Amino acid sequence: MTDKLEPVVIFRLGSLGDTVVALPCFHAIMRAFPDRERLVLTNVPVSSKAAALEIILSAGGFIHGAIDYPVGLRSIGGLWRLFLRLRATKAKTLVYLSPVRSAKAISRDRLFFRICGFRRFIGVPYNEDLRVNRVDPTTQEVEPEAERLARNMAVLGPIDLEDAANWDLLLTSSERQAGSRSLEAVSGGRFIAINLGGKAIEKDWGDDNWRELIARLARSSNVPGLVAVGAQEDFARSATVLERWSGPVANLCGMLTPRETSAALAKACLFIGHDSGPLHLANASGTHTCGLFGDYNHPKQWHPYGDGDRSIHEMQGIRAIAVERVFETAMALLEEQ
Repeated sequence: MTDKLEPVVIFRLGSLGDTVVALPCFHAIMRAFPDRERLVLTNVPVSSKAAALEIILSAGGFIHGAIDYPVGLRSIGGLWRLFLRLRATKAKTLVYLSPVRSAKAISRDRLFFRICGFRRFIGVPYNEDLRVNRVDPTTQEVEPEAERLARNMAVLGPIDLEDAANWDLLLTSSERQAGSRSLEAVSGGRFIAINLGGKAIEKDWGDDNWRELIARLARSSNVPGLVAVGAQEDFARSATVLERWSGPVANLCGMLTPRETSAALAKACLFIGHDSGPLHLANASGTHTCGLFGDYNHPKQWHPYGDGDRSIHEMQGIRAIAVERVFETAMALLEEQ
């Protein structure tokens, strides 16, 4: 990084899952601006379960700092403070790596950023095809968000979503060691990882379903270990479910950073969880995943990307997903390995 070059600001809202879905784009931004200071303009966490982009991206060298963007900011004082903060960076280039937003919101954003001094805009979705996810007319499945983001970033060069290197979090050696140490309870053997938590009740499969699934997997699979990951708030709930497992277990909820969790998940033979950050972390680490989705999102839009995922999406609601269906999907994934 050199002092002679102005910084680049990346506008990206969201939490853990949103960050992982955008990883290929952050790799492209690093390749395009290797010598620039890269600052992310992002929302502060809205709950204790939403990991900040800075936590996910800084250690890997994707960004060098973060600027808070309060969601719903409307006050003159708040806008003025943000204006001064952005002007102080002296940045002229803005990478607009935004979630789906209306044309009106995008126009408002661009006007504000021009007032803040930005002159080069990358990734602003000027037409509807770039603003929203495409829909397959035959299956009615929605384009994965990773593909829509990559289309918006095409000006930076080709982004190969099939290339595992573009999903690499660039973990440090200390993060990998922390992930390995956390698995001592399962004696370094094969294990299944699960995640029960989540910010939205619409994504909650229910403890009874989890207990039945875990009991069936314990009887039928040849995997000795079971590991739960998630936030500290998920610890007690996960402990109850883990009681149904007959082999070694590890409850890592609240014990690791998101990046250390990724290091631990990379060693799992299977991950099962609902639509949340850990599901995307597991997929990015190369672990086979079984994602559970209800009517909170459209089919495929937020499914983990790639052939290693077998998401189950039930538009009648996540509680309508039968344990038998998840069990059969999990067993099929285990047999592939």
